[in-house]
Amino acid sequence: MLLAGDIGGTKTVLALFSREEGAHTILKKRKYRSKKYDSLDNIVQEFVAEFGAEIEAASFGVAGPVQLNRVHVTNLPWVVDGGAISQALGGAPVHLLNDLQAIANAVPILEGEDLHTLQVGEADPQGAIGVIAPGTGLGEAFLVWNGRRHQAYPTEGGHTDFAPRNELEFGLLQYLRQKYNRVSYERVCSGIGIPNVYAYLRDSGHAIETEAVAAQLAEAEDWTPTIVGAAVAGDSPLCQATLDLFISILGAEAGNLALKLLATGGIYLGGGIPPRILPQIEASDFLASFQRKGRFSPLLAKIPVHIILSPQAALYGAARDALESDP
Repeated sequence: MLLAGDIGGTKTVLALFSREEGAHTILKKRKYRSKKYDSLDNIVQEFVAEFGAEIEAASFGVAGPVQLNRVHVTNLPWVVDGGAISQALGGAPVHLLNDLQAIANAVPILEGEDLHTLQVGEADPQGAIGVIAPGTGLGEAFLVWNGRRHQAYPTEGGHTDFAPRNELEFGLLQYLRQKYNRVSYERVCSGIGIPNVYAYLRDSGHAIETEAVAAQLAEAEDWTPTIVGAAVAGDSPLCQATLDLFISILGAEAGNLALKLLATGGIYLGGGIPPRILPQIEASDFLASFQRKGRFSPLLAKIPVHIILSPQAALYGAARDALESDP
């Protein structure tokens, strides 16, 4: 068996694959709440014990910068060490990837039902590909053609400086600078960023907070599901304004990524949020924000844009990485 994992600040998902079935076929899978465990090692041991699997190789997509097969997990007090997990698995090779690198690694093997196309564009089969994924945080990665296939690389692009484009966004930047030393895109364009946008629009008087939503937020540990849910249901103008601004900023940053990479192979939106708000993205100014790049707007209009619908993409990418290990 091959073990693959998608390790994030909110949840950890582990799955078993086989060389015979390939990286797009999950044999067994379990989901765990990350914060209930002290380490990934404990989750791996629990998973392997449950299924009694003998692991030949393992790869894990982890939210954080991987260095020397070791990573401090972003938004979680864990240190994941590939060598330590390898020992726990009886010496099986263990490879750690950045979580967005894992999603990017899955892009070449995603199938029709895994994707929704926002902009068909004109894809260059050997062009660079960008991946941007708002989930708990904001991840970014890319793929480049190495002469044989597209190879995935991680970045920490979600932590670059937020660049406002209009008066509303300038106000958002000024508002958040009172709270943070610096304001990154992750602070406004992710699961942890949506409450920041909501608070700004509320406190600036842009829209009025409803009593029902205020009561729900007072009880909630994580505001984002409440805000997104009320926006999708149309129950709160403030929540709808929050989601509209979030989507517009996401479109702009996706366009920034496309420009930096010259991503003629396409831009892929991953993470847990885009599939949940697909109708809102389609009805929004996302593509207008994506394309609004001055003299380069015609180029952006030709770049394919897809939403990754499959919640298993990071697992597929990690499994593909494990499959590349020596049998």
